[in-house]
Amino acid sequence: MPSLKDYRDRIASVKSTKKITSAMKMVAASKLKKAQEQAEASQPYARAIGEMLARVADGVTVTDASPKLLIGTGSDKRHLLVIVTSDRGLCGGFNGNLVRLARLEIARLITEGKEVQIITVGRKARDLLKREHSSRIVKSFTGIGGSSRVSFSEANQVTELVLDQFEAGNFDICSMIYNNFKSVLTQEPKAQQIIPFELSEANVANDDEAPEVLASPYAFEPEENLILGQILPRNLGVQLFRALLDSAAGEQAARMTAMDNATRNAGEKINDLTLIYNRARQAAITKELIEIISGAEAV
Repeated sequence: MPSLKDYRDRIASVKSTKKITSAMKMVAASKLKKAQEQAEASQPYARAIGEMLARVADGVTVTDASPKLLIGTGSDKRHLLVIVTSDRGLCGGFNGNLVRLARLEIARLITEGKEVQIITVGRKARDLLKREHSSRIVKSFTGIGGSSRVSFSEANQVTELVLDQFEAGNFDICSMIYNNFKSVLTQEPKAQQIIPFELSEANVANDDEAPEVLASPYAFEPEENLILGQILPRNLGVQLFRALLDSAAGEQAARMTAMDNATRNAGEKINDLTLIYNRARQAAITKELIEIISGAEAV
């Protein structure tokens, strides 16, 4: 049976843990505000450039001379997955849920006979995937957003690598897997194809609806392929930047929630241990009194 000193030491240990988790919660809350503002500020531009590009791409004539980022390579044999996690843990299931989705996606592609390559952004993605898929990892990025804010130049490093790999003919389709920041309590793991550019369902024409309505014509100056050749890489960079911002905000939200739960659990554990300690102390006092009384009666 543990002694009273063991109970006191354990209570002190849990109190120290509670102080740490409470401090981490406050730090995450302060970082969350900045990260959330940055993520929300990027969403309108990322959404607008995607919608604009979808409208333009839907109205151009697709030929063999069209940008490969728009029409693809004509094959879907080789896939590149950009997997975005955090560098640090202690944020609940934030990284675990995303890596689980990545593993399912990798397994699905392998089952279908596809070749899979991986770019990891974040130390957790690299560490959790390298045991099973180390031969498929092309490059690992760590420390992005280490200065408390994710910069576009940091995201551009990932974009340039993806574009270099595509120009070298190393893959046909690229998708990114990241945590979509919906709210402080909700971060949804999501897989999104970014190469070739995928028209949203909202922009796909329906032959059964309004057959007399024609799409708005566009006059291009210079030629459309040259314009798309400039816009498509920019859109790729914007979408990757938005994914990194969503991941950064989601990480702080998940850590704040996890540390809040840990702080509450520590408080409950302290109460339970204090109750057990008081009972054990009372039992020890009662035992000593009984021994004293028994000794007095024996005399």
